[in-house]
Amino acid sequence: MKQLVVLTGAGMSSESGIKTFRDSGGLWEEYDVTEVASPMGWWKNQELVLRFYNERRRQLAGCRPNAGHTGLAELEKYFDVHIITQNIDDLHERAGSTKILHLHGELTKARSTADPSLVYDIGYNDINTGDKCEKGSQLRPHIVWFGEQVPMMDEAVRITSGADIFVVIGSTLNVYPAAGLVNHAPAGASLWLIDPKEVYVPVRRKVEVIQTGASEGVAILKQRLLSE
Repeated sequence: MKQLVVLTGAGMSSESGIKTFRDSGGLWEEYDVTEVASPMGWWKNQELVLRFYNERRRQLAGCRPNAGHTGLAELEKYFDVHIITQNIDDLHERAGSTKILHLHGELTKARSTADPSLVYDIGYNDINTGDKCEKGSQLRPHIVWFGEQVPMMDEAVRITSGADIFVVIGSTLNVYPAAGLVNHAPAGASLWLIDPKEVYVPVRRKVEVIQTGASEGVAILKQRLLSE
């Protein structure tokens, strides 16, 4: 069974109603990124950061996986599918995908500020000031903020290095180190891009482009892969 590795970005979940940071009307316009997505912002105003992610968690609770998410889950019938996502939502899980690596953390989890290994499933519940881990330290969102290391990156590179097919869906490929994963796909792997916008792919190799949204794009991808 061929290994299909899929890198998903914000465009994967936008059809489900998840606001994206960089598009017009996105959350960057309501919040300064340095205030809500950086260690500096956390130490400056923990209450603001907690409120920001609590709002996103409540929003996520009302969203549902789109046809793109369910389409990727269905591809597990035909391929060894590994999803590497830049998204912090749980829509891939809820759609039925079984091998998912979250590069930037997970919105439905909290972790200790004193011991990063202490991670807790919280679902769609709030994290409040005074909520502490078993060691007595304040809980924070289980999110990789700007300026922090991406601990799952080595595993993502390992998975990508074994790809027979590598697909990018809904990512601008502007955020590193995730954007560099495409360079780790083997020379013999086929490369695919699904996005309604023109996206520059930083490789000197042939890339099959499906210029449409995630839901329609995954359906086209499935048809083309199975026909081959």
